[in-house]
Amino acid sequence: MDIVAETVEKGVIERRFDLQVGAETVPGIHWLPENATAPRPTVLIGHGGTQHKRVPNVLGLARQLVRHRGYGVVALDAPGHGDRRTEDERLAQEARRRDLVGAGAAPLSEERARAMLKVVPQVVAEWGALLDELEGDPNWSKGPFGYWGVSMGTAFGVPLIVDEPRIAAAVLGLGALRAESKAQRAAAAAISIPILFLFQWDDQLMTREGGLALWDALGSAEKTMHINPGPHVGVPLFEREAAEMFFRRHLEA
Repeated sequence: MDIVAETVEKGVIERRFDLQVGAETVPGIHWLPENATAPRPTVLIGHGGTQHKRVPNVLGLARQLVRHRGYGVVALDAPGHGDRRTEDERLAQEARRRDLVGAGAAPLSEERARAMLKVVPQVVAEWGALLDELEGDPNWSKGPFGYWGVSMGTAFGVPLIVDEPRIAAAVLGLGALRAESKAQRAAAAAISIPILFLFQWDDQLMTREGGLALWDALGSAEKTMHINPGPHVGVPLFEREAAEMFFRRHLEA
């Protein structure tokens, strides 16, 4: 992990880094409390589609967890997002974002779902390499590690959690089970860690039936679903408090 830049604001260190994973240079940000000494939990944040490692919702949650709980928090740019996107990808993502906040949003297409599935092995490998790096630092080596990721962050998060035993608890959401996908159902069933699942009742991209089915398919003995009214891009800010308390219960035992 190569540190590219570092700033400090109100007790929060923000380190911009590049992580080399095979032939890929993966840009990321590591937020941590100033003057951290003892090992402490770390939460990984998987951003949504069209987003990147430092969008406002990621930044807000990261700073909250650092300031309130003293955690470390890390976010990576997913393939084709943030500093890894081409100009064509940037323009397409901006158009999709405009649809999401307007009236033109359409349900997630099979083409888009297949495109995300195609890069799952790469995303899982990148998060695994990051965890290896964090475990090499005595301030973070003992974990435990949590994961937060909704929408695309859930599409990538489910297979990551199945593959990565170092993740002890996760917040997922804004995802849906595709009735024809046996692999997706099997992956959800293989998850056993505690899960908090967030869903929007008026989500334009994910059906209510699919969202409830994904939660039901999760194999975890401890799982909770929070449903709020509103569109896909409309999770209430108070759900950050719920996520913080969830991680407090499961990462600080």
